[in-house]
Amino acid sequence: MLTAGLVLAGLAAAVHVYIFYMESLAWTAPATRAVFGTTAEEAESSKELAYNQGFYNLFLAIEIAVGIALTVGDCDTVGQALVLAGTGSMVAAALVLVLANRSRASAALKQGLIPALAVIAIVISLAG
Repeated sequence: MLTAGLVLAGLAAAVHVYIFYMESLAWTAPATRAVFGTTAEEAESSKELAYNQGFYNLFLAIEIAVGIALTVGDCDTVGQALVLAGTGSMVAAALVLVLANRSRASAALKQGLIPALAVIAIVISLAG
């Protein structure tokens, strides 16, 4: 079950690296604006905020990647703690997104389902 949890956590990290790309590097691009439903003017005016938020997503992905590497390298306690902290933060952010605006439920699901499954799998592996 640990392996499944780490694979899911790796997928969640990859999704968040892509979110980093969209928010920090391609925020004003038409394709990114279509994903987030923003106009050119809205994207331009929120560019600095998106840039910062993108890096938040990147740092979570890095935290998970380091945790996976440590777990694979037999530093299970520290590695699994980092993976759980990163994926748990992703789940919490998805919950905040949907609680703040129910119309964002689809985005919250895309952002939070894989890390939630990772958390569940890793917790089950720790209990067993």
